[in-house]
Amino acid sequence: MPEWWAGIWRWALIALGVAAAAYLLLDRGIANGAVTAAALAALIIGVVFTWSQPMALALMATPALLVTERLGVGASGLTVSDAALAAGFGSVILLSRGGFSPPMKAMLWLNMIYQFTSLFTVIVNPYPQNTVEWFHAWLLISGAMVMGWGLGRAGFARAAFALVLGMAAVIALGTFGTAVVQFAGGGFGSVYPAWPWPMHKNFAGGALAFAAFLAYVNPEWARLPRRWMVPLFWAFLCALLLTQSRQAAIGLIIVLLIHNLRQGVSRHGVLIVLLAIPAAVLVVQSVIEQIESQNRFNSVYQRLDWIREVYALWKHEPIFGHGLRYWYVHPSADFQPPQAELEVVASTGIVGLLGFGAMWLGFIVVLWRVSPAFGMLAFGSVLARIVQAQFDLFWVSAQVSIPFFIAGVCLGAQALHVEGSGGETSYWRERVTAADRKRARTVAKEARLASRLPRRANAYDRLVQGNTRG
Repeated sequence: MPEWWAGIWRWALIALGVAAAAYLLLDRGIANGAVTAAALAALIIGVVFTWSQPMALALMATPALLVTERLGVGASGLTVSDAALAAGFGSVILLSRGGFSPPMKAMLWLNMIYQFTSLFTVIVNPYPQNTVEWFHAWLLISGAMVMGWGLGRAGFARAAFALVLGMAAVIALGTFGTAVVQFAGGGFGSVYPAWPWPMHKNFAGGALAFAAFLAYVNPEWARLPRRWMVPLFWAFLCALLLTQSRQAAIGLIIVLLIHNLRQGVSRHGVLIVLLAIPAAVLVVQSVIEQIESQNRFNSVYQRLDWIREVYALWKHEPIFGHGLRYWYVHPSADFQPPQAELEVVASTGIVGLLGFGAMWLGFIVVLWRVSPAFGMLAFGSVLARIVQAQFDLFWVSAQVSIPFFIAGVCLGAQALHVEGSGGETSYWRERVTAADRKRARTVAKEARLASRLPRRANAYDRLVQGNTRG
C-alpha cells in the first residue's frame, strides 16, 4: 500500500506541476493556451517515463488523437491531434523493436503508391501548403498505423483501446450535455458538442462511430471487459444520433452489417437490421426534406453547388490538379471539396486519383485477407472512413488518423500473437476453396441425417409398443 500510494502521488505531482508550469508559460498571448498547456504536459510526462517504458510517449499521446482543438502555436494551425500523432510516431520509430509483419508492410506500401502519384502535383504546383500537406497526408495514414503498430506490438493494445474509448466517452458526455442545454432552449436540430472543446457534428459523429464499432466488436485479444463495452456501445450510438451526422451513421451501419454477416451471428444480425432500417429511413427522410424545402443554403444544395464548382475548376488542370490544399491559395475556390474522390482529383488530378483508388482498394483487400480475429476490427474501421468520406470531407486530421491507428494496433497485436505462438498461426485467414465448401456441405448434411435417425427410431419404437399393447 505505501508503494502504491507513493506511485499515485508521484504521477499526480508530475502531472499537476507540468500542467501548471506550461499553462503559466503559454497562456500569455497564445490562443488556446489551456489546451496547448495540457497537450504539452502530457507529452512531457510521456518523455519522462520513456526512460523506463519505451512506448510511454506513444501511449500518453493516444487520447490526444481525438482532440481537434488548435494548439495556437505558429501560423500552421497545428491541431493537438497532429502534434500527438507526430510525437507518438517518432517515439515508435526510434524506440520500437522488431520488423513489420507482412500485412503491415503491404499497408505501408499501398500508402506509398498514393504518395508517389500525389508527388507530381507537389512538383507542378510549388507553394508551401502543398508541400506541407504532402507530408501531413502521409503522417495521417502511415504515421497513424505505425504508432498503433508500436503499441500493439509492445502489448499495449488493451491500454490503447481503453484510452480511445475513454476519450470517446468524454465526447459522448459533451454531446449529451450540449443536447440538454440545446433542447431546453427549444432547439431540436443537430447537436454540435461545446464541451470539452467546440466540435463539428461530423467530427463528433465520426469519432463516436469508430468508438461504437470498437466497443461492439470487442476482440477477445484486447481483453476489454464486456460489462463496460455493452453500455458504452449504446451510449456512443445515442450520442451519434444526437449529432445527426448522416455520413457517420451510414458508415457504422454498413460495417456492422458486414461484421455480422461475416461472423454469422444471426441474433445480433437481426438486431443490427432492426437498428439499420429506422436509421436509413431517417437519413433518407432528412435528405428528402432538405431537397423539398428548396432552401438553396442547406447542406444538400450547398454540396451540389460545390460539386459543380469543383468540376469546373478541375477541367483547367485535369492531369496533375491544382495542388494539395489549393483552397488556401486559389483566389476563387476557397472551400474544401465535400467528397473524397472529388477532393483528390481536384488536388492531384487523374494521376493522383488513380493512386488514391489503388491505395483504398488495396487496403480493403489486405485487411479482408487478414485473420478475422485481428483483421475485422481494422477492416471495419478503415472501411467506415472511406464510406463517410463519400458524403463529406476526407483529409481532416483526426478523422483519418483514428481508424488507421486502430488498424495499426490490430496488426501490431497480431504480430505479437504470431511471435508468441512460435509461428504456428498465420497472418492470413485460411482460403476456402470450392472443394472445401462442398465437403463442408456434405458433412453438414450427413450430420443432419444422423441427428434425425434417433428421432425416427424412437418414433418407430413407440409405434411398435402401442400396437403391442393394442
